[in-house]
Amino acid sequence: MQMTKSVQKNIWKGFVYFVLIAAALFTLIPFVWMLSSSLKLDKDVFKFPIEWIPRHPRWQNYKEIWQTIPLGRFIFNTAKLTVIVTFLQMLTSSFAAYAFAKLNFKFKNTLFLCYIATIAMPWQVYMVPQFIMMRGFHLNNTHLAIICLQAFTAFGVFLMRQFYQSIPDELCEAARIDGMNEYQIYAQIMLPLSKPALSTLMIFAFVGTWNDFLGPMIYLTKTELKTIQIGLRMFITQYSSEYGLIMAASVVVLIPVLIVFLSLQRFFVEGIASTGIKG
Repeated sequence: MQMTKSVQKNIWKGFVYFVLIAAALFTLIPFVWMLSSSLKLDKDVFKFPIEWIPRHPRWQNYKEIWQTIPLGRFIFNTAKLTVIVTFLQMLTSSFAAYAFAKLNFKFKNTLFLCYIATIAMPWQVYMVPQFIMMRGFHLNNTHLAIICLQAFTAFGVFLMRQFYQSIPDELCEAARIDGMNEYQIYAQIMLPLSKPALSTLMIFAFVGTWNDFLGPMIYLTKTELKTIQIGLRMFITQYSSEYGLIMAASVVVLIPVLIVFLSLQRFFVEGIASTGIKG
């Protein structure tokens, strides 16, 4: 009887693994098709049945996209905004989260609740007032407008606060007794312990800023200031039938996101798990 239960458990576990692997492979199909299409001629992209591995890969597509549009400039602009915004979000979120988690001040919980409540409000609701405000500051058509608007994130504060609450308060109290001020506790104790949460926030901030389309479309009109997402849209508009080049450009856009996610994947899983330990 015991052997039967063990066999049933193994069969069920094998079935679950099979379903998960099948779902993962199914999810990867569009990306494999995109990569395959980036190495084909335009007439072969929608050929049926699909030729997953091109007989004659056209690597020329990856050379032509750099010559057709200022792809290098678009990537530089996107990388610049992404690095700055990601750094600022990690700094401001961790700093504010430390105050909400480890300091006692008047109306702390009320202020935190009001700040976190902004997550429920779609950006489309207040994007017009934001644009009017940025125009009043003469920041429209500048990268500084996007940096200022995205330097703070309520989600990041919530994520970091949840992680900080899992750290014993006695650790901070001992540091205060040893003569450390709050800035030293934050920089020398809390930040080194919060690598998983910071890595998780970094992934969200990096991917969100790199893939942002609506923000740059609203604030940036000069070609030399546009980001890769806007540039890719311009390319699709001008060369709507050049499917091989479009797929090649899409692959190039995807590479930095994959590198960041795969590099921080271990910390990402650990950070998601640890931020829910204590509410």
